[in-house]
Formats: sequence, C-alpha cells, structure tokens
Amino acid sequence: MGASTAPAPGPVPVPAPVPVPVRLDDSAYHELARSFRGSLVRAGDAPYEERRRIWNGAIDRHPALIAPCTGSADVVAALKWAGRTGAPVAVRSGGHSFPGHSVCDGGVVIDLSPMKEIRVDPEARTVRVQAGALLGELDAATQPFGLAVPSGIVTHTGVAGLTLGGGIGWLSRKYGLSVDQLLSVDLVTAGGERVTAGAAHEPELFWGMRGAGGNFGIVTEFTFRLNPVGPTVLAGPVLWPVEDSPQVMRFYRDWIEGAADELTTIVVHRKAPPSPVIPPELHGRPVVMVIACWVGEMAAGEEVMRPMREFGRPLLDLCRPKPYLAHQAMFDASFPHGWWYYFRGCGLDGLADGVLDAMARYAGRIASPQSGFPLFQLGGAVARVGEEDTAAAGRSLGHMLNINGIRDTPEGFAEECAWVREFWSALEPYHAGVYVNFLMDEGEQRIRQAYGSRERKLERLRALKAQWDPGNVFRLNQNIPPAGALRGL
Repeated sequence: MGASTAPAPGPVPVPAPVPVPVRLDDSAYHELARSFRGSLVRAGDAPYEERRRIWNGAIDRHPALIAPCTGSADVVAALKWAGRTGAPVAVRSGGHSFPGHSVCDGGVVIDLSPMKEIRVDPEARTVRVQAGALLGELDAATQPFGLAVPSGIVTHTGVAGLTLGGGIGWLSRKYGLSVDQLLSVDLVTAGGERVTAGAAHEPELFWGMRGAGGNFGIVTEFTFRLNPVGPTVLAGPVLWPVEDSPQVMRFYRDWIEGAADELTTIVVHRKAPPSPVIPPELHGRPVVMVIACWVGEMAAGEEVMRPMREFGRPLLDLCRPKPYLAHQAMFDASFPHGWWYYFRGCGLDGLADGVLDAMARYAGRIASPQSGFPLFQLGGAVARVGEEDTAAAGRSLGHMLNINGIRDTPEGFAEECAWVREFWSALEPYHAGVYVNFLMDEGEQRIRQAYGSRERKLERLRALKAQWDPGNVFRLNQNIPPAGALRGL
C-alpha cells in the first residue's frame, strides 16, 4: 500500500449534550416482550444506566431499548422488531468498539453479552464460541488443553468484534489473525434468516465475514481452529528511558529483521504504569518498552531475546517464562472500563528513520499517565495469507501503530486528543492503510484504506452487502454501503 491520501482528521471529540432518554411506546415494547426470552431494558428501568454504558467512557448514548439476548431466537426477534418499527440497530458483544458503535441514541441495542457458551473439542482442536464471550473467557477454556486461538491483547475485549475486524495479538506472527483460524460462523441476517457460512457453505459470505463481518449480519457463534500454545511462554517487557528511544528503536529494527515466527513483539512508549511488578521509583517515568511473546522452545527463545535484552542500559527486564494466560492479561489494567479513550491508527510498511524520529519526539510530549502508543509487529503467518483471501487487509505491512489518547476522567481529554491528532498527522507521509478495528468515526476514505484501497475488494464487499443487507440495517459500524447506493466507497 502506498502513502495515505486521507484528509486531515476531524475536530477533537468533546462530550455531547446529554439527550433526553427515548421512551418506547408501551405497545411496541410489549410486542417484542411477547417473543423475547431475555429481560428487556428501557429508559427508566433500574439496570438502564449501567447497561447502556460501554468500555469507552467518552461515549454517552441513550438507546430506546436494550435487548440482552439469550440465544439466536432472541436475536431474530429483536431484528424483526427493529425492522417493523424502523429503530436503528446497534450490536454489542464486549462493548469495546473504539468509536462506540455498540450503543446508539434512540434505537435498539442487540446485546449479545449473555451468550457466553464455549465448547472445546481438544481431539479435533476446535472450539465453538458464542458471540458474547470475552477473550479472557475463551483463553481460560482452551489453555487447560495447551491450546489457543490467536486473539487480542486485552482480555475483556469481546471475541466477536475483534474477530470480525481481523484480530491482531501475541500469536499473530505464529498463527496469523483471528480470522485465519476461523472455520465457520453462525449468523442472523438483516431479514432474520439464520445462516451458517464457511468454506463449504456460503463461501463468498464467509470471505467477507473475515474482516468486514459486522456489515453482513449478527454472528451468534464462531467455530475456530485451535493451535498449540503454552501453557508457558517466554514473555514480558524490557524497559529503557524514553530518551534512549532513537537508539533502542534502531537496534530493534535490525534485531527483528528475519525474526522467527515464534516471536511477536509490541513496542510501547508511555509513562511506566504503577504496576506491582515495576519498582515504585520508575512509576510515572517516561519509558520505551519492547514487549515480547515467544511461543516456541524456551532455550531457543532465550537466545533470540538475548541481544535485545542486553542492548544499552535497560531500566528493567521483566521478560521471563510465565503462563500464557498471565501474559494475555498484562495490558488489562491499562485499558479499564470507563476511562476516556481516543485513538488514531496507521499501518507502516517499515520503520523509516523519519518514523522513529517522530516516535521519539511525540513520546517526549506525553502528558497523561495513561496515554501511549503500541507498535505491533506483523509479518510471519499474517503475511503468508493472500491479500485477496480474506476481507481483512494489510497482509504485507510490517507494523501497525495505534496512538492512544487516554484519561481516567474528562479532565485534560481534549489535550490528549490534540496530541494524538498531531502525532498521527506527523506520520502521514508514511501511512500505509489502517487496521479497521483501530478506526474511530473517520469517514469513507479511511474505511477504504482499511480494506487496502483495492477496488476489486471493495466491489466484492459492496456486492455482498447488497445481497445480505440491501437496506443497510447494519450501518452502525465501519460501514460498507450496498452496491447501488448513492453514497459509498
């Protein structure tokens, strides 16, 4: 992918005025309640305030109705009811959508979070996962067998949203994206039809579900291939003072050249968090961290890690054998529910000197103790899947950057957003697409970039949309309008 032609980012997000909660007509409410097994929640009901909140505290929306589903029959009932009433539809699993697409104003939230059943078949090395499960719940079910699905890096993220956009994490270079281990999905279409899509049945729909899946239906269950992982991995961060970032990053760039698939790294610039494993004298100190996860033989991993661990004068080395489950949870405390989050992401073909210089410069401007920017190493198994084999794009990229502006309260949030925007703009000459799960509400051009700016791929996705959701019922997402729509990609 070449350089970005995206327009400058929009205005810094600010809290919107709190709207008056929408109250449903009693007859409309009871119409759905008669066919719905879950406990519906309206404005004014005791659970409403808690249930309308999502992970990103900067999002404050008031749906007319929240429909916590107990199974696919409830999903069908809620979708058909929304079709009859004209209510906008938001779909929630883990509620981690960066721009808050898992909640809406004045519509219905189809809440999949009660649907958490996970069934592991260790002999076949497969797992069936309902759409309300979280990543940590999936890992906890599979790790007793020494197996795992490649997923994300925060355990309270929903399996559904992460997977439908691709799925980057600690196992990416060894086993690819989450969608690369996906065998089939059970979904409910916009018209309320239940469909199974896989390589042998509805293969074109299955292609689109792997990277743009939220556009075509509501997945109620996933079937994944499982892979041998752990239960012990060699993993953890090595920390240097942020002033050493230019030297550390140039050494890192050379060190990962030709790295084995067993190694996946994420580099983070931030202020050292107040973690119990970090000495108190380092808390709040600006640092650069090279965080590794090696999923191969331990002795080989120690040799691979040695040069990086011995470079310069590290402040702290926490890379050691540990349970995979513990490593998966290492970022949880840095991304809790209710904080205020603003993100901008970009793909990078490589780590040019200009990129590394910008990183060092903007790392020195981090004000919030929560803000930072993880740089994800790609390649390996991710790159061995063809660009046209799934809807998920960016297969040839070297890295994916996610700039995080974070505050634990609204105070200072606008300043963090401005820092994110300035940093993102400084890197614009090096942009090479973006991971769809890292997008905020950034417009059609950015969605196009997330799918590789390839007209053939976009035409396929729009044709699928026209077939499975011609009315664009599923539009509260990184939306792909149906072919024939007046506005579109």
